[in-house]
Amino acid sequence: MVNEQDVERIVKQILSEMGGSSANSPAMGAFTSYTSLGGSTPSADIPKTAHVAMLVEKERFEVKEFPIPPVGDDDILVRVEGCGVCGTDAHEFKRDPFNLIPVALGHEGTGEIVAMGKNVKKDSAGKDLHIGDKVVTCMIFRDDPEITMFDMNKQNVGESDVYGLLPDDEYHLNGWFSDYIFIRGGSTVFNVSDLDLDSRILIEPSAVLVHAVERAKSTNILRFNSRVAVQGCGPIGLLCIAVLRTMGIENITAIDGNEKRLEFAKRLGAGSTVNFNDFQGIEALTKGVYDSFGGHLADFAFQCTGNPKAHANIYKFIRNGGGLCELGFFVNGGNAEINPHFDLCSKEINLVGSWVYTLRDYGTTFDFLKRAKAIGLPVSELITHRFPLQEINEALKTNLAMTGLKIAIIPGNR
Repeated sequence: MVNEQDVERIVKQILSEMGGSSANSPAMGAFTSYTSLGGSTPSADIPKTAHVAMLVEKERFEVKEFPIPPVGDDDILVRVEGCGVCGTDAHEFKRDPFNLIPVALGHEGTGEIVAMGKNVKKDSAGKDLHIGDKVVTCMIFRDDPEITMFDMNKQNVGESDVYGLLPDDEYHLNGWFSDYIFIRGGSTVFNVSDLDLDSRILIEPSAVLVHAVERAKSTNILRFNSRVAVQGCGPIGLLCIAVLRTMGIENITAIDGNEKRLEFAKRLGAGSTVNFNDFQGIEALTKGVYDSFGGHLADFAFQCTGNPKAHANIYKFIRNGGGLCELGFFVNGGNAEINPHFDLCSKEINLVGSWVYTLRDYGTTFDFLKRAKAIGLPVSELITHRFPLQEINEALKTNLAMTGLKIAIIPGNR
């Protein structure tokens, strides 16, 4: 068997004969060979170090350089191609609510496999994996005997770990805000080579809405002819509209205070819009929603903001016996004041909560993104800003300023 030293000697000899780098060229020492690890042959030379955007204190990332660890028999090394900035990343950047600092963030990422261990053959859906395949991750299972791959189809990822929200450890390459990520054995990984980069960046947030719609369907109220209100037209609310429209639901009213976002909501499938800035008080706003449905309240509503007042308001927009899915509070946004008699009990509202997704939702999400593109929904246009890794602080500030929709980090940008 050819060992690592033999490989390096042969490469040096070939380069020397071609008039390229000499045998003593420092460039030859800048790359690591994974041939001797027993895995698949790497797609290209792999640097010895990776650049990781590490959140070192509130509102400050530093791009640090760490050694790339050896790829074990069950591990995968991925060259990052892009990662979306989530509201959770912005909350961590601003306040560190999870007490993770120092931490490598980024969980909406995707990239190309450049090395993998000999035991890695298939992804979490049973699809073959090879060097060069494009992948996303979903979760890392904890050592909990009550949680298995099948259980994760029944409950959300709240009981498991996610790359980009891991405490820092000896690997460091734990988040997608980097140029390489180290996916260790026991993780879930999906081959998504049949999706373009923009679609792959949008998989994770789209899965949040696929899961929310599945929760909504459990009420048996959401149907093709349902009148549906979607409150909040940030990336989550806009993706909610796209998922509903892809399912065939056409009578959708989008509610927000930003006219540009409301216009984009129409392009993604909303039939009408309500700008809450045009109404004084909840009664007038409720009348605006009522009029948007031609003299009816909503059969079902999705609350996609993290604003407690917005949660309190949305009950008024729903008919007696209607349904509500609350999915806007990914972190503690404070208490919402409602009147249980008028808002919930006397109207017999069917209320479901939704938080992130299950493993099975990922497979459905891939099909959603393909179908949305096929029917002409401009989902990829949700990505309004692309920053290189070195400008990640500016990217997070842009997200917090709400001057765009989905912000993405593209490590290869210069």
